[in-house]
Amino acid sequence: MHAEAFAPTDRWGAEAIGLLLSLPGHFGLVAAPGDAPSGFALGRAAAGEAEVLTIAVRPDARRAGLGRALMRALMAEAARRGAADLFLEVSEANASARALYAGLGAAEAGRRRRYYADGSDALVLRIDLTRPGG
Repeated sequence: MHAEAFAPTDRWGAEAIGLLLSLPGHFGLVAAPGDAPSGFALGRAAAGEAEVLTIAVRPDARRAGLGRALMRALMAEAARRGAADLFLEVSEANASARALYAGLGAAEAGRRRRYYADGSDALVLRIDLTRPGG
C-alpha cells in the first residue's frame, strides 16, 4: 500500500515497516472499509509525545475521508498511550495533506529545509491532543 501511495523516492518497503512495528512504542492502524485494506497509518508514542511516521491511502480510495479517519484514530491511540502532543512532517508542496492536517488542528512548529528528495521543505506540525477535537 505504501508503494501505491508514494512516489518511488518516498516509498517504504515491507521490511522497514515491519521493523518499525517491532520497536517499543510504535503502532499501526489499518483502514479496511470494504473487502481489502485501503490505507494505514504508523505512529509512535513515548514520554508524553507522539509522532506520525507515515499515513498512506490507496489512490483509488482517496477523497472519501479515509485519511481523516486514520488521522483521528491515530490521534486517539496516541492520546490513549499518554501523548499530549502529536508531531508530523509534511511537504510544503503537499497542499491536500496540509489542508487535512490544518482541519485537525495542526499548527506549524518548525521547518526542515530541502528535506524531501524533490527539494521541498518539510513543515513540522504539532497537534495538541489535550484540547477538544485535537
